[in-house]
Amino acid sequence: MTIAELAGKVARVVGYTARSLSIASRPDGTPRKLLDVSRIHALGWRARIAFDEGIAATYEWYCANVDAAVAR
Repeated sequence: MTIAELAGKVARVVGYTARSLSIASRPDGTPRKLLDVSRIHALGWRARIAFDEGIAATYEWYCANVDAAVAR
């Protein structure tokens, strides 16, 4: 996933509709990231929450907690 793709996912969750700025001459993340989850899978662990669902849940938690903290 590129940084631009991640930014797009977060923008959709938070309702950001303005145009995003990208500079083509700048890199979009590191050239390549390889994650190997085989060792943790061998231990029986599996992700229970999809990435997009996790972003949405984190944003909901953030809003609820920031609103509560600001109200104090």
